[in-house]
Amino acid sequence: MKFRLEKDITLFQKKLQHWYANHQRDLPWRCNPTLYKTVVSEFMLQQTQVDTVLPYFHRWILNFPDFDSIARAKEEVIVKNWEGLGYYSRARNLHRVARILTSNEKIPSRAKEWEQYPGIGPYTAAAISSISFHYPAAVLDGNVIRILTRLTADATLFKDNNFAIRKLTPLANKLLDVLNPGTHNQAMMELGATVCMRSKPRCSVCPVNSFCSAGKRGDRDQFPRFTAKPTQRLKINRVWIQRNGALLLHKASSKAKRLADFYELPSAEGFVKNPMRKDRLVIKKRGISNQYIEERIYRVKSNAKITQLVRSSPDLHWIPASKMDAIILSGPHRRWINEIIAD
Repeated sequence: MKFRLEKDITLFQKKLQHWYANHQRDLPWRCNPTLYKTVVSEFMLQQTQVDTVLPYFHRWILNFPDFDSIARAKEEVIVKNWEGLGYYSRARNLHRVARILTSNEKIPSRAKEWEQYPGIGPYTAAAISSISFHYPAAVLDGNVIRILTRLTADATLFKDNNFAIRKLTPLANKLLDVLNPGTHNQAMMELGATVCMRSKPRCSVCPVNSFCSAGKRGDRDQFPRFTAKPTQRLKINRVWIQRNGALLLHKASSKAKRLADFYELPSAEGFVKNPMRKDRLVIKKRGISNQYIEERIYRVKSNAKITQLVRSSPDLHWIPASKMDAIILSGPHRRWINEIIAD
């Protein structure tokens, strides 16, 4: 669909926003919206679905009601409160953003200004500036990419999201209602999340289906098109070692790229060369991006050799059951530990 005529764009905007006014979900960051709620929700919603975010957002607002409360807190407290939500660099970046904002005399209002802050890219910057300051910047995330490629039946084979964003930004800006950019952006995101979904899109209730080229052709499921990433399959053996009511855990370095300062069950390497099937407690499988990870957990008895190994390694720690809730565990490992203990 070519949006050549100004009246077509205006009609598209009106239909979209009328639908949004009547069908938007009742989300806590939309109720009495503030800059603080918008920033926190946008950080949490990076790479995470709304249903997953909701309980964390409610708890976060209770524990940290404003930027000042985040800025005053220690990083480990911030990360602990983020535990289970994943992608923990978001929590650390939100902590840095809060400290910058509380030390600044002026709060930025333009998208490019927000992009200078830790963990804030073009999408998040556009969302914050348009929703909180009515700044005319169009958002482009996976949902919006899907809408735009279906509207125009754009058959481009994108190698990644960044390539798609560069290609589709002119169209997103053309469709943006500059008088109501925040409402327009939220409506586009809501449409992608609840109607123009990846699979089984609800075209019969779409407010802008009359503009959709792919919908008219009947091949909407073919858009957008991305180069398939090869799946990486990883197998990790881990050990379950207990002593006097304490469980042995490995703590990642504070300089680690992933899960810095987080605890996990130790890798079997160094403890047992060839784990026996009879000692296997459980097999856990999970996916992260294009990685498929299988983790096998084996019970190993504590002995003098292990005691000496723990003493010589600053990354290995005996954690009593009474202290388990106080440490920062990766989400999957906390679930697995609780399941094994319960069994």
